[in-house]
Amino acid sequence: MIINDKIFGTLYHECGWTNYTTINFFGNELKIDLIVEGDEDGLFEQEQYNAYTLFMQKWEQVQKSLLHHILAYYQKMRHELGYDIEPNEDYPLVETTDEILKMINLDGIIVPYGDIFEGRDIGLSFHCTWDDENGLGVRLLDEKVAEVGYQDIVI
Repeated sequence: MIINDKIFGTLYHECGWTNYTTINFFGNELKIDLIVEGDEDGLFEQEQYNAYTLFMQKWEQVQKSLLHHILAYYQKMRHELGYDIEPNEDYPLVETTDEILKMINLDGIIVPYGDIFEGRDIGLSFHCTWDDENGLGVRLLDEKVAEVGYQDIVI
């Protein structure tokens, strides 16, 4: 089934509502997945529209804070795994946001149902060089980073 939504655009329903969207990520135009949770009829909640619309309006500001949170998460994981003591080529020493930016690729935007968390909820999924299997996920609430972890936190 295909729908043309006033906010999300053309969406295809297979296991959920998806399509591609284009977004500027630190100066690069990327074609990424857009995944919107919804029933088979293509009816979405007003909270989802609000979350996505405000996220897109504030995307430039959101990007600026993303890298600091991802860098902190990476450094924490590296320490927890002991790679700050015993080096591992998948987890090199990374100290700057410019370095972490080279290690991630934005893959998708996930718009979950609006009643899961309090606030406007958006998930971002990334491919990362240090963990191909689990990837990287960032959950935003009210356009602020609320959680960074494996990709499954946003799906």
